This record gives sequence, C-alpha cells and structure tokens, in this order.
Amino acid sequence: MVRQRIQIKKIDNLTARQVTFSKRRRGLFKKAQELSTLCDAEIALIVFSATGRLFEYSSSSMNQVIERHNLQGNNLVQLNQPSLELQLENSTYAMLCNEVEEKTRELRQLRGEELHGLGVEELKKLEKSLEEGLGRVLKTKDEKFEKEITALKRKETRLREENLWLQQRLQIANASTPEQGQSSESITNNGSSTAPPQDYDSSDTSLKLSLPFPN
Repeated sequence: MVRQRIQIKKIDNLTARQVTFSKRRRGLFKKAQELSTLCDAEIALIVFSATGRLFEYSSSSMNQVIERHNLQGNNLVQLNQPSLELQLENSTYAMLCNEVEEKTRELRQLRGEELHGLGVEELKKLEKSLEEGLGRVLKTKDEKFEKEITALKRKETRLREENLWLQQRLQIANASTPEQGQSSESITNNGSSTAPPQDYDSSDTSLKLSLPFPN
C-alpha cells in the first residue's frame, strides 16, 4: 500500500495535533542527535508546544550554545568593520608604497629627471650626492685596474722565468751535441771501420732530448 503524502497545514483536530506533535518532536530530536554524532556538530533545539510546554535538546550545554549564538550575532554586526590585523596590513602596505614611490623619485632625480620641482638647496644637495657617488665609482674602478695590472705583472715575471729556463736547457743541449760528433770523428780517423757495427741500431742515430718544464 502506497503511503499517502500528508498535506502540510495546521491540523484542526486537537487530539490529532497533539499526537502528531509528540511523534514529530521525538523524530526531530532523534535526527538532531544523529547529526551531532555523525558530523560532530554542536546543536541545540528549543520547542514550545501549543500549550506552552518547553521541550529542549542540546548536544553539549544549552547555555554554552546560546552564548555562542549571541557572540556569533555580535560578530556578524562587526563584519563591515575591518579587523585590527587588516588595518595594520593596510597601514604597512600604504607605508611601503610611499617608500617605493619616494625611492623611485630619488632614482629618477639621480638620472637627471624630474628636477623642475627642486629648489636651489635641493639641487646642491643632489649635486653633492652625485659627486660623492662618482668619486666612489672612480675609486672602485682604479682598484680594479690596479689588481689587473698586478696580476699581469706577475704573469709576465713567470713567463720570463720560464723563457730563461728554456734558453738555459737549450744551451746545455747544444753544448752536448758537438762532443758526440767529435768522438765519432776521432774513431774514424784512428783507422776504425766507418761502417756501422752489425748490432748497430739506426734508430739510435737521432738525438732525443727530454726537456721537462718547471712546476
């Protein structure tokens, strides 16, 4: 049998009204308890019957829920007013914007822009700042040049020492070559055979010099 849908309107019969109130009240409180348990919600219900009888349900403390409701109402009234943290953030943002604008204007003036609104004293102060800044730039540039020149001089000295050492090694090698040639000639003049011996290796006729470079 299909359950008929009850029309939602005031029940005229007093007895039926009391019975329906009792059933629906228990069902309402049961649903509130299930909602509180399942969803960890804080719920409070206050019901007055037609006769003025009070029925209530609360998942925790009724007074605490009512106080929380009152505080929430006060907070809703103050939503249009910015919080203290928001006011501080806005103040800090405005201060930073002003500082950035001031530094940007100073930078443009250092580049020679937006000078029409400056007085004589301000122009003198700006000129002095530029002279001091230019002096620091020139000093830093000179220091860089001095470091590079010193490094180049050290490199030149090291290359000269290596060149001198190579020349000395070359002189030693040249001085040892005629002595070997003279000894061979004296052997030939003494009547020895000019032909190379049977165990002679032609690969030994070339002079091999090993010239290690200094560390």
